[in-house]
Amino acid sequence: MKLSERLQYIADEIRKGETMADIGCDHGFLPLYLMEKHKCPKVIMTDVSGGSLKKAETNCKLVKPKGDYELRLGDGIDVLSDGEVDVVVMAGMGGLLIADMLKWNLKKSRSIKRYILQPRNNPGRLRHFLACNGFSIVKEGIVREGKFLCEILTVESGPIPVFTAENPQPVYSAEFEYPASLIAFGGVLTGEYLQKHLETEYQILGKIEENAKDVQQQSKETRDRIVRLEALIKEWEAANE
Repeated sequence: MKLSERLQYIADEIRKGETMADIGCDHGFLPLYLMEKHKCPKVIMTDVSGGSLKKAETNCKLVKPKGDYELRLGDGIDVLSDGEVDVVVMAGMGGLLIADMLKWNLKKSRSIKRYILQPRNNPGRLRHFLACNGFSIVKEGIVREGKFLCEILTVESGPIPVFTAENPQPVYSAEFEYPASLIAFGGVLTGEYLQKHLETEYQILGKIEENAKDVQQQSKETRDRIVRLEALIKEWEAANE
């Protein structure tokens, strides 16, 4: 079975011997591949859509994987028991939705050691949620899928953070949207990724200045992201001369 670059990256992030759950598994290609390669002794395929889960079930019957697998209909990690698997994959959904799934039951979310997260949008809001709730991003990657460049976060669960006046809760900013870790971990596509987002932010700024009622605040937020991107692009270019 051959995976897309995006799914192959995720598969490579899963360690041999880990049990895993694929939340929103759709066709089930990733868990089926992991069983085929004898990487995961147990996989759980879940989806909120009965139709999507049926596709995974059909593929299981076709492939006849040699491994322990289950299909579960339900929302997010609600269908899992505390600590039931070593790693959970949430890929191809919005960053705010991923954050909501983790937030719904933080005790259960923290009982799972690792996550591989691939937000389709709002990665900055997801990073901010993770930082505020004791999850550490240990690696970030950028992979191509068709015309899209996808961010993939490898995340480890940690203790509940304690915020004080000396150690305040982090405030959402452009640094969450475009972190320095993109330079360290992003790989060969980082420059292209940053440049594309810079062009998008300039387009957003133009539309805000034309149409928005609250121009000042929205314009400031966009300009902050532009400044951040331009700084990262300079850093990337200097590191790759």
